[in-house]
Amino acid sequence: MPFGVNPERNGMAYFVYIVQSEKDGTYYIGHTSNLSERLDRHNSGRSQYTKAKMPWRLVYQEAFDSKGAAMRREREIKAKKVREYIEHLVRTSRA
Repeated sequence: MPFGVNPERNGMAYFVYIVQSEKDGTYYIGHTSNLSERLDRHNSGRSQYTKAKMPWRLVYQEAFDSKGAAMRREREIKAKKVREYIEHLVRTSRA
């Protein structure tokens, strides 16, 4: 996990995540305190924006100690508005 944060610290971690649609390859960026529950919401059609492009798979995650830090990082990634940047994050996280 980039920006190495211990997810067990204080019993709570927040995550920035990127999921990729297996239907058309598009990416969705979000933040959550529960990755497995959030991925389930994306894949069960309970997320309005992503339900049309199911199924989704988790391709990237970063952990943070606070919700605010996770939200700032999410905005930073989204502000890039460049697919190549997202793909770079995904590639380097698999290394």
